[in-house]
Amino acid sequence: MERAREVIPRSQHQETPVYLGATAGMRLLRMESEELADRVLDVVERSLSNYPFDFQGARIITGQEEGAYGWITINYLLGKFSQKTRWFSIVPYETNNQETFGALDLGGASTQITFVPQNQTTESPDNALQFRLYGKDYNVYTHSFLCYGKDQALWQKLAKDIQVASNEILRDPCFHPGYKKVVNVSDLYKTPCTKRFEMTLPFQQFEIQGIGNYQQCHQSILELFNTSYCPYSQCAFNGIFLPPLQGDFGAFSAFYFVMNFLNLTSEKFSQEKVTEMMKKFCSQPWEEIKTSYAGVKEKYLSEYCFSGTYILSLLLQGYHFTADSWEHIHFIGKIQGSDAGWTLGYMLNLTNMIPAEQPLSTPLSHSTYVFLMVLFSLVLVIVAIIGLLIFHKPSYFWKDMV
Repeated sequence: MERAREVIPRSQHQETPVYLGATAGMRLLRMESEELADRVLDVVERSLSNYPFDFQGARIITGQEEGAYGWITINYLLGKFSQKTRWFSIVPYETNNQETFGALDLGGASTQITFVPQNQTTESPDNALQFRLYGKDYNVYTHSFLCYGKDQALWQKLAKDIQVASNEILRDPCFHPGYKKVVNVSDLYKTPCTKRFEMTLPFQQFEIQGIGNYQQCHQSILELFNTSYCPYSQCAFNGIFLPPLQGDFGAFSAFYFVMNFLNLTSEKFSQEKVTEMMKKFCSQPWEEIKTSYAGVKEKYLSEYCFSGTYILSLLLQGYHFTADSWEHIHFIGKIQGSDAGWTLGYMLNLTNMIPAEQPLSTPLSHSTYVFLMVLFSLVLVIVAIIGLLIFHKPSYFWKDMV
C-alpha cells in the first residue's frame, strides 16, 4: 500500500478503488473458526481504511470464484475474448481465433482447474458457470480442491505417512538424501486438512530423514487422491466430476514458480523429460543441493522435490493429462507484463471492465488511424491527377474529338 501511495498521483488517491479478496488460507481459517476469520478481516479492513484510497471492503472469495477469476485473467491478457469492434471491418484486424485457454492454478492451500469443455452439457451443476463476455456466451467448468495446494498436500502426506512409521523416524522419499528435520506432532494436526489422518501417536515429535526417491514419492502422493469412487462418467479425484480436457491450458502461480525454479520453463519439455529431470533432482544429496542453491532459504529449498513431484502427480493422475496433452500445458508467470493469477480477473469483474456485449465501436488504434490517413491521402492525390488530365488536355485533343 505504501508503494501504491508513491506510484499513484496524489490527485488520484481518493478516486482509486482498493479491493481485497482472501483465498484458500482464509477459507481454511473460516472452517476452523468463523469468528476468528471475521476478526482477521475486520483488522485488515480497519488497516486499509487508513490509506487515502477508496477502499471497497475485504471478503473471502469462494474456490469457484478463484478458479473463474484466474480463467478470466489469462484469457483477457491473451486477447481470447475478441475485444474488438463489430463495425470497423475495412482494416484487417489482427486477432486470435483460437478457443479460450483453460486455467490451472496452484496455491499453498488449494488448486483450481477451469476450462470450457467441448460438451456444453454438464453432469455437475455445482461445477458449471456461465459468462457472457463481449457478446459471446461461455459455459465454463471449474472446481477448487481445498487442501490440495502444495503446502497443505505436504502436511497431508506427512500425516498419512507417520501413521505407519514404526518409530519417531520417518524415512521420506520426497526429501533429498541426507536431509533431516524435526516436526512437532501438534503442528501436524493444526490444519483442518489433516483431520482425516489424526491419531494418537506414542511420541510428541518425529524426525524426517530424506531418502530422495521420485518414484516412491510419487506413489505416496497418489494415496492422497481417492480414485475409487466416482458418481459421474468421469472424475478427477475424491468423487469430483471432471469433463474431458479441452484445448490449451495456462498453468500459473505455484505451478509456474516451482517449475521455473527447476528450470523446466525455459523451453518446452515433454512429460517424459520433465519426469526424468525430477528423478535426477530428487536423488541429489541435500548438501549438494544447498551448495548449488546457496541463496535460497532452506525451508523452501527442501520442499522443491516434493512440490515438483506433486505437480506431476496432480496433473497426470489428478487431472488426467497424458503425455500427449501435456504438450498443451503452458507454464506462465506473466502475460504482457502482467501477473497471471486470479487478482486481475477479480478486479475486472468488480469494476465491470469487461462488458457483456461487444461494444458497437471502439477508438481506432494508432496504426489503424495512420493507415486510413495514408489511404485517404493517396485517394486525394489520384483524384487530383485525374482532374488535371481531364481539364488540362492540349487543344489538338479537343479538335480530334469534334
